[in-house]
Amino acid sequence: MRVYSTEKDQLTAILSRSYSETADVSAVVTKIIARVQKDGDQALYQLIEEIDQVTLSSLAVTEAEIEAAKSAVSTELLEVMTQAKENILAFHKKQVRQGFVSTEPNGVVMGQRISPLARVGVYVPGGTAAYPSTVLMDVLPAKIAGVKKIVMITPTDHEGNVPAAILAAASIAGVDNVYKVGGAHGVAALAYGTETIPKVDKIVGPGNIYVATAKKMVYGEVDIDMIAGPSDVLIVADHTVNPRWVAADLLAQAEHDKLAQAILVTTEEDLIDDVQAEIAQQLATLPRRAIAEAAIETNGKIILVKDLAEGLSIANQIAPEHLELAVAEPFALLGKVENAGSVFLGHHTPEVLGDYFAGPNHTLPTEGTARFYSPLSVDDFVKKSSYLYYTEEAMREAAHAVELFAETEELMGHARSMKVRRGEEA
Repeated sequence: MRVYSTEKDQLTAILSRSYSETADVSAVVTKIIARVQKDGDQALYQLIEEIDQVTLSSLAVTEAEIEAAKSAVSTELLEVMTQAKENILAFHKKQVRQGFVSTEPNGVVMGQRISPLARVGVYVPGGTAAYPSTVLMDVLPAKIAGVKKIVMITPTDHEGNVPAAILAAASIAGVDNVYKVGGAHGVAALAYGTETIPKVDKIVGPGNIYVATAKKMVYGEVDIDMIAGPSDVLIVADHTVNPRWVAADLLAQAEHDKLAQAILVTTEEDLIDDVQAEIAQQLATLPRRAIAEAAIETNGKIILVKDLAEGLSIANQIAPEHLELAVAEPFALLGKVENAGSVFLGHHTPEVLGDYFAGPNHTLPTEGTARFYSPLSVDDFVKKSSYLYYTEEAMREAAHAVELFAETEELMGHARSMKVRRGEEA
């Protein structure tokens, strides 16, 4: 991992990020979306053959396939996923917000209603790994919100099968329908609807560059959660840290993607060599070594800072998806965190606890967007509408103010809407 020091004025390099495999896929995605819009299911079958090299006889996953998947998964994993479900539900139920009503002395009534979205599409990625945890994290907040219909799309393997753990998680989470399609074509199907796949109101879930680009393109036709990029972790560590644990946590993120970002920010110069040695040793036995090694070489950084305050300043500028405060007194630093998707406190709270089991959502803002995005939550699956009631007396009291605003903006029809009620204009 490259080592940086704030004393050497390397801030620009510290805040930069390398992209060795980026590509503009907009033209390709535009054509894919247009084909799905025009030809629906027929286009999906063709694109699945062309892109995924899979021939399907049906897009929908059957109940028999789901039951077979649950039987194929170990009882222990089913129990673990069920417990994770309970943890996720317990955390997210605390996010539920109620509407409100305000009644004024002059008879004015104002309020806000909160209601669930009607249909949501959940994208669960395939490819290099299967992620049943993503199913639970993306579906359960929608269930709490009261979404009426939740459909899931996910790519299959080369035999046309969805991984058993994915289908088992979908059953545990309460997904209504699962469809065997991924990529930009899957996103297009959710956004515009086909003969088989219903049009949804919102699409959530991470994916590759084609999925992210497609989500960006269909935004406006439907809502989306966020544009997710490669995963990242930033660990702030002091002298109390175990270098073996730090290396393991850095590699846990690095094995996600060749473009994943793993950063250590520390006050301890002596820690640097120890962590480097541990990373080399642990990489040697990591099954996804090639991916993790590429990520460490491309986006791995160790940043030496003069104190923890400077370390937090650097972390806030990077705005990591995952922030580990691996220090003696993590709660003393929590109030200084301004930008982070999720914060993990102390030496016994590795980021992987949040990935799978603890309860807070693992669908988080990436690539510095924690400056303005939030983790996926119940709020993502509801809509808010306001309402307003005025008595005649209250309307007359407000009339002059409203008319003045309207006339200032040269919207005389707006002004007339009030004046006719006061009998001033026909």
